[in-house]
Amino acid sequence: MADFHTIKAGEQTIAVRKDLRVPMRDGVELAADAYQGAVDKPRPALVALSPYGKELQALALTMPPQRRPSPMWDGCIEAGDIARVVQEDYVHVIGDLRGSGASEGEHIGNYNAGGVSLGQDAYDFIEWVAAQPWCDGNVGMIGISYFGSMQVLAAAERPPSLKAIFVSGGHYDFYETTYHGGIMWLMPRAAREGRGGDSGWAFTDGVKSRMLETYSPEEIKARVAKRLQDPDVAAWPNLFHVMNYPKNHEAWFDIVMNELDGEWYKERNPITLAPNIDIPVWVQLDQGRGWTLDGTIELFESLKGPKKLDIGPYPPMQSRPFIEEHEKMFHWYDYWIKGIDNGVMDEPAVSVFVEGSRETVTADQWPPKDIEYKPLYLRPRRKLSFEPELMGAEHAAPDGFYQAPLTVTDKVEIIDWSTEPFEQATEMIGTGAAHLFIEIDQPDTNLIMRIWDQAPNGKRQLITTGYLKASHRELDERTTEGSPRHPHNRVVPVEPGVIEEYVLRLYPFANTFLPGHRMVVELSNNEPMADEHNALLPPDAFHLPVGRPVTHKVYRDAAHQSRLVLPFTTTSVATEQ
Repeated sequence: MADFHTIKAGEQTIAVRKDLRVPMRDGVELAADAYQGAVDKPRPALVALSPYGKELQALALTMPPQRRPSPMWDGCIEAGDIARVVQEDYVHVIGDLRGSGASEGEHIGNYNAGGVSLGQDAYDFIEWVAAQPWCDGNVGMIGISYFGSMQVLAAAERPPSLKAIFVSGGHYDFYETTYHGGIMWLMPRAAREGRGGDSGWAFTDGVKSRMLETYSPEEIKARVAKRLQDPDVAAWPNLFHVMNYPKNHEAWFDIVMNELDGEWYKERNPITLAPNIDIPVWVQLDQGRGWTLDGTIELFESLKGPKKLDIGPYPPMQSRPFIEEHEKMFHWYDYWIKGIDNGVMDEPAVSVFVEGSRETVTADQWPPKDIEYKPLYLRPRRKLSFEPELMGAEHAAPDGFYQAPLTVTDKVEIIDWSTEPFEQATEMIGTGAAHLFIEIDQPDTNLIMRIWDQAPNGKRQLITTGYLKASHRELDERTTEGSPRHPHNRVVPVEPGVIEEYVLRLYPFANTFLPGHRMVVELSNNEPMADEHNALLPPDAFHLPVGRPVTHKVYRDAAHQSRLVLPFTTTSVATEQ
């Protein structure tokens, strides 16, 4: 039986219903806590669902918010500001997904719990909450990251009582959540296992690998042996351990074993499900997390109902416990759930904070301004120029770098190119592309590009990034000028010694380069553990290093016009010309 008691949060008295049991349609019961005002009356509810544990979320009542790089920052405290939700006269309901925390059932693999879609569980959970005497029948959702993805999965199931959602910092394209441009991102390991300072998923003993459930031991053995032929995987001790002891790392094992995009990631991908959503949706993300911003925009464009896109300022990581964006969220929910005519729908659909100028641009579409794609060419002496190189390779010899594997060196080799200082403010908003002609002496490597805005005093801020595993260089029919797309559905080994064109997708960004500032473009095949940007990220938010020695020659001569293709707003183009 649920425990009902009150607690004090500052001057506020909060009534708590602890350890509620929420039945699913297959008989499994999920666990939940509900927080509300002291006066016992029906209120609209905001639901938060994840496998991170409802007890951990309660730290929002006692722990001051921590910003990265605080050592106390814990990426799993993401359900929102409980005291603020109660103060705004909503019930905050925090639930444990099946197979986690105090809930029953099994959790199997990627957003699949015991063979049951987590969206289906969310539907049952929301409708149960709506039917309780302490709820007035109207439900929204709350929470970032995993909690944010759960909002989209829930809305796609169309529970009648779910009136609107507000998604901040969600992950949408599941393949791009784990492989950026085909390069494995190590952060999902931290989410699952709690490495690098995170508490991790609060799974019970009822958690299993979908790969181990799907294939015979003989098939698994053969697939593991094939995966270990990748020297990047074989050289990384943690992944070697995962391959040999999959039951200890079941969810991470599933991800590592599925390095190509396909049904594994698409079957319950929020981007795939988004066209089913017709309730009002506000999607929000701060700049600096490029792949997530890409998915956020793709989600926004796929939605069918009333919607808003809100791109906020750098830095990329919100505090933990999560407290940001609540003002906007209540503005949204007061209109759609409480029926308060506060004018939120009279405001433009798209709002974008532009770094550099620090202005907010609004419009009814993304990008919020007219743009024209223009090239910036890589030139000798590590320069970037609006004019292409006229000399051949015999005179404009290629740039290059050799990277030894990190098993034998601590040094990450980085090559860079930079513009002259901009004479006038130059604004760019949108996606971009990097066309690089490179000769590689191995069958594969990583290509990691980072673009910085560097001030005259040397201080710099990351603007956008691009990632591509060289063997994933194929483009597909979605590719347009300045917006390359890769299918990531097969591996095409590099032919050593051959100059190939590699096209990196540069994730969406919005920045004005002020007079005197330079654009600096860096290329490497690994990334430094800590710099001006990485220090702001969780400790495991880097990519799997290349496990073999590689020499890269970057050609940028008249016959090989290595270049960036960037989204200049038309005002900036006119100014530049």
